[in-house]
Amino acid sequence: MSFASVNLGKLFDPATQPDKTALIAVGPDGSHREFSYRQVDNAASAFAAGLTRRGLQRGARVGLLGINSAEYLVAYLGIMRAGFVAVPINVRLPRATIDFILADSEAALLFADPDRAAGLPAEPLGEIPIANAPPTEFAAVAAAPHEVAMILYTSGSTGRPKGVLLSHTGQLWALGIRIATFTDPALNRLLVASPLYHMNALFTSKASLMAGASLVLMSGFTPESYIDAAARFRCTALSSVPTMIARVVKEEAVLAAADLSAVKRVTMGSAPTSRALWDKARAAFPGARLVSSYGTTEHGPSAFGPHPAGLPTPELSLGYPQPGNELRLAEGSSPDEGVLQIRCPAVMEGYANLPKITAKVLRDGWFWTGDVMRRDENGFYFFVGRADDMFVCSGVNIYPGEVETLLERHPAVHQASVVPLPDDERGQIPIAFVVLKPSATADEAELKQFALANAVPVQHPRRVFFKAELPLSGTNKIDRRALTDEAAASANLSEAS
Repeated sequence: MSFASVNLGKLFDPATQPDKTALIAVGPDGSHREFSYRQVDNAASAFAAGLTRRGLQRGARVGLLGINSAEYLVAYLGIMRAGFVAVPINVRLPRATIDFILADSEAALLFADPDRAAGLPAEPLGEIPIANAPPTEFAAVAAAPHEVAMILYTSGSTGRPKGVLLSHTGQLWALGIRIATFTDPALNRLLVASPLYHMNALFTSKASLMAGASLVLMSGFTPESYIDAAARFRCTALSSVPTMIARVVKEEAVLAAADLSAVKRVTMGSAPTSRALWDKARAAFPGARLVSSYGTTEHGPSAFGPHPAGLPTPELSLGYPQPGNELRLAEGSSPDEGVLQIRCPAVMEGYANLPKITAKVLRDGWFWTGDVMRRDENGFYFFVGRADDMFVCSGVNIYPGEVETLLERHPAVHQASVVPLPDDERGQIPIAFVVLKPSATADEAELKQFALANAVPVQHPRRVFFKAELPLSGTNKIDRRALTDEAAASANLSEAS
């Protein structure tokens, strides 16, 4: 790529392919609007110019609250072009948490879509004239080293969300590493359905623009609409989190009726992928290469990729360390297993207003991810589990992902999630929530016996609860906190009875 940006909001040279489709925005009703690279560039520059005329100081924070839309993406780019800091906000958060984020980030402005502006100090996003934006001469602000471009807030599942300060130069570097893996010319139309307030969708959307591809941006996700968009727009690459694909592969009739022959890559990231789901995804998208992606809000998904010597990436592996990334494993049982620490230009500048927590996870440029990894003999990395998800039962460390993978090997199980429950004798015990395959049958005793027969006894779930669907958080990950609360409530009911 010959175009070298100095601002995260200026990802492409519109003169290179001005009339190529940059963005296909798919609305909640399935209708869509198409915009060229020239139109997206004009609209982002016009938005940046309008913000500049407000007299905000460089570095002022500007909030974004809305579902995925062309307007949202243009506003996000325009905020950064103007030298301000974009603050995407999870639309599913309660009002008190949104108020906290606005105060914590010191947001000077908040742009929201009309459905979410009520009662908030917000201006609507829907009045951005993307298709008819006039050509605007606006020079994107040249970012200084370490200048913050955006603040992404963590989910806050264990408390108040933390604001992750991400720089222009760091994220541009990460994007350059990522699009270097876009070597297949067929990967020219990317589908994004995850929310733009999350690193997964936001990074993929920017990578698409930076690579000169066409981005198909859905306003939200349902398995039926996702399959429809992949087929209707002849998408060549699909981005997702594993829970999305877990719901997609259940729609066997919809998949069978859809022409998905254009799909060449399916990427699952932001959460671990099980062997059972991998096999189901491979069957659902037989013409596609499956990719397990890894990244954190604090540095983005640029650590892993293909092997430099061309060795094939093993199934379920996150890949091989990419140039410019220093990786080490700590606190493990061997040199090849432990908590991943990473140092690279993309690592965050810190957490907003939280110097003590920043110092705990960021030392000499090394970021402590909290993710336990395993490294094989060829240097490929595999996700084992979250260090803070790990719990101890009868003196043995248990990673929920290992028990989930075990349960999903049962022929009747479609999806499983395991959480700990306090126990006076054993410390904590594993509790499983299971979604069965359509028309499949299994009871609690059968699954407990299956686990006992195929793993060490301490790993077997002491209770199994069956659900039609697992609850999801606002980022489409399994909501473990909700399941933990449900397990505790069920235990209390059992004791009371």
